[in-house]
Amino acid sequence: AHISATMQKLETAVDTTGVTLYQANLRTYQLLRYGVPVQVAAGQAHETVHLIDWEQADRNDFAIAEEVTLKGGYERRPDLVLYINGIAIGVIELKRSSVEVADGVRQLITNQEEIFNKNFFSTVQFVFAGSDSQGLRYGTTGTPEQFFVEWKDEDGGTGDDAIASGALLDKPLAQMCGKERLLDLIRNFIIFDAGQKKVPRPHQFFGVKAAQERMRQREGGVIWHTQGSGKSIIMVLIAKWLMEHDPDARVLVITDRDELDKQIEGVMRNAGVIGEDDPPPRISSRAQFVDKLGATTPRLLCALVHKFEPDFKGDPPPVHGRFYIFIDECHRTQGGDMNKQMKCWMEDAVFIGFTGTPLLRKDRKTTRAVFGTYIHTYKFHQGVADKVILDLKYEARDVPQRLTSQKAIDAWFNQKTKGLNNFQKAVLRKRWATMERLMSSGERKQRIIANIIEDFSLKPRLNNDRGTAILVAASIYDACHYYRLFQNTTFGQYCGIITSFEPNHNAISREPANSDERYKFDTYTQHVLAKDQTTKQYEDETKRRFIEEPANCKLLIVVSKLLTGFDAPSCSYIYLDNELHDHNLFQAICRTNRLDGDDKDYGHIVDFKELFGDVQQAIAVYNSDELDVDDGSEDNNVTLKNWLEEGKSKLDATREALKYLCEPVPQPREVEQYLRYFCGDANDPNALNDTETLRVSFYKSVATFIRAFVAIFQDLSEAGYTDAEISELRNEVEFFGDTRAAIKKHSGEELDIKPYEADMRHLINTYIQADPADPLGKVDNYSLVELIIETGIHDAIAKKLNGKGRLSKNAIAEGIINNVRKTIIRDQLTDPKFYEELSKLLDDLIKQKRDDTESYEEFLKKAEALVKKMAGKSPTGTHPPVLNGHPQAIVLFNNLASIPTTSFRCPEDADKKADLALEIDRAMREKAPAGWKGDDTREKQVLNALFPLLDRDRTATEAVFEIIKNQPGYA
Repeated sequence: AHISATMQKLETAVDTTGVTLYQANLRTYQLLRYGVPVQVAAGQAHETVHLIDWEQADRNDFAIAEEVTLKGGYERRPDLVLYINGIAIGVIELKRSSVEVADGVRQLITNQEEIFNKNFFSTVQFVFAGSDSQGLRYGTTGTPEQFFVEWKDEDGGTGDDAIASGALLDKPLAQMCGKERLLDLIRNFIIFDAGQKKVPRPHQFFGVKAAQERMRQREGGVIWHTQGSGKSIIMVLIAKWLMEHDPDARVLVITDRDELDKQIEGVMRNAGVIGEDDPPPRISSRAQFVDKLGATTPRLLCALVHKFEPDFKGDPPPVHGRFYIFIDECHRTQGGDMNKQMKCWMEDAVFIGFTGTPLLRKDRKTTRAVFGTYIHTYKFHQGVADKVILDLKYEARDVPQRLTSQKAIDAWFNQKTKGLNNFQKAVLRKRWATMERLMSSGERKQRIIANIIEDFSLKPRLNNDRGTAILVAASIYDACHYYRLFQNTTFGQYCGIITSFEPNHNAISREPANSDERYKFDTYTQHVLAKDQTTKQYEDETKRRFIEEPANCKLLIVVSKLLTGFDAPSCSYIYLDNELHDHNLFQAICRTNRLDGDDKDYGHIVDFKELFGDVQQAIAVYNSDELDVDDGSEDNNVTLKNWLEEGKSKLDATREALKYLCEPVPQPREVEQYLRYFCGDANDPNALNDTETLRVSFYKSVATFIRAFVAIFQDLSEAGYTDAEISELRNEVEFFGDTRAAIKKHSGEELDIKPYEADMRHLINTYIQADPADPLGKVDNYSLVELIIETGIHDAIAKKLNGKGRLSKNAIAEGIINNVRKTIIRDQLTDPKFYEELSKLLDDLIKQKRDDTESYEEFLKKAEALVKKMAGKSPTGTHPPVLNGHPQAIVLFNNLASIPTTSFRCPEDADKKADLALEIDRAMREKAPAGWKGDDTREKQVLNALFPLLDRDRTATEAVFEIIKNQPGYA
């Protein structure tokens, strides 16, 4: 009877009719996890029938079945199904080494659809896809493809073990699916959060396991997991485990922000840590907090740190239960009297600090000194390597301010400081110097605003209504100034402002009309807040739109709020116009590194304050052990040694790989030999394409070599390098950096090797040489061809192609030819006839170089003329005067006679051909719908408009359409 009743309840739970798979999975998980309450007869008490014995693994029946036929929709046969006591809890798809593991992931996802086998997955807790060559990826039901992750065991082997047979697939599969660990994962590591079922990433699993071990010993510590890696999930998992395994446990989550407090409560409730009928755990007053400490419920409390406002005179309140205190962003909430108050009230509690940016050794009181040793760490570079967070791309943009009249400033000071003593004058001048350094002029802000608006029209992701950005201003005044300037543009409707300012008419009652305080007050009351709207209402709505409606709220202007902590929204770009440092800077730039769809590859940092050194230092520090570790302890010595050993090993390996790649370069292996090897012979029009793979490999190898060098640059001696070896390394880094730049310029390379092109020149200039860099890449904004047009060929060669003066005349000539050819290939579809003429002229130029019939200077003169002809778009032929002023029609006129056709005959008479070109041009301007390029339906409308004009010749219509599509004049 018990079995029959249990099976009936289980069958009801797994039925997906009329419910989502998430709902069915949640119902089923509750029965698997906590047992099935059954009543055999009316009037009898309910008894719990357990489907799985969580405590003793060997009392369960584990089984694996191959190619199980899944029914219910279209039949599917997954490779392996894992069963516990006859209940399917895991599905595995295995792929040949030649097939992408992503195919297996997509197969797992589609199998869960209604038309396939949705019902079968109601009991499934883990899904796996893997191959011998790409390893193992795992998720759960409902996991999107981009969030499947690779399993990495922290105790996994290295060296020979890492490349042994089965190391990539069999080993992680055995580690995850060992009986005890699989039961542990299902029992303690699955949460249902706001409609999304979640399983832990490896670093979260091992972080929780380390915390469990500490708490069994009643010891606290710090969990340092880098920004964006999911610390809140770890909090939830630990709290859930504590309250289920320790009947006397109570958990207090301490935050320092109201938004953070609310958000953590929401996550805890969604995950089931707080029951639906339980009272809210949030504490709204000090008195309420004191009352709840002494009560038996609720077992979970959420409080702001300010509820511990110091009061050392009174007696500590009574405390009921065994408290575990989680302190989020503990680097901010750890010091001073508030921390003492917590320890005074709850001296027997276990304190666990959570941070992504522990304080540095130089700070007054380190994170470790307050909370104890690290329980678990997961640093920035580990998160990037595991694809848990995105890497960061840095770009410096110089928007200089210059003082146009020092005389006027001096006159102002002389006038305003009459009657002041020398000390007072010095104070005033010091304040001026600070303001001049920190504050932006209106003109400078206008240029930054134009720059940002241009990014939103051109940059991938920003220009598709999915990407957002944060502008960090230096002060509330600056933020208000930026906001009002943006409102004068059409982009203003997409901007919001979030600062700590609260308009108060009493506070400005004695302020002059033109004061900074009045400016801020007027900004908020006249430009930001709607009638009767509070600042909180405005900020809540603005943040909601920024997160949920990026097409309507694209840019937030902030000073310090929203840059740190759990409540801070992610974005694609962050614009820095404020001087941030250390953990504040690192947290701010990590607003951009959250995963968010396939079209987001990087978090972008655009720096208007020239903070490159600080950005590099922040990233480097929070990847390293330059933090509050146990000074002098044995563990720390081992950690430092291993870090240096790993850094040296990586540097040696990348250096060896680069030298191996360059082995075929002929002697004497100077820059010119590298150019010929990696770019090919300029006389061969296919040379650049043929050698492209080589160049890409070279770019990547140089970048990884330089990064490895920079990573341990300050510790090369400690890593074991001699002075002679360090000098040799420096020379190699500089040589390969220069050579890479020379190859890129020589080939006219426009391909963005995404992970490796960012900030290369900055790294080299910062760590290798003292030579001043070009003003933040001004020359790099031009291609060689553009620079020839802008400055003339000799200056272009000096600035772009041969800046180091190491190239021969022959290498320079080949570089020019490669750059011109690249431009012709790129732009030829805009006017095929014109670029066909240019190709012939380029061939003549190549022939002249090969025959060496004329001087080098003559070659440069003809090359410059060719480039300027290309810029002027002036074909050698003539056209009827009626086409003057119609550049797109001229392109059509020049190409109509050479397009492929079936029945269409181009008019031989020039005037008639011009009339046809104008007729096509008119049709495009009158009949082409807005935004037609790239829209399949609208492109067909354009084709329909062209079809009758070209004698209903489909071939000719498509040929003309391709020319038109590549014309910038037809929007």
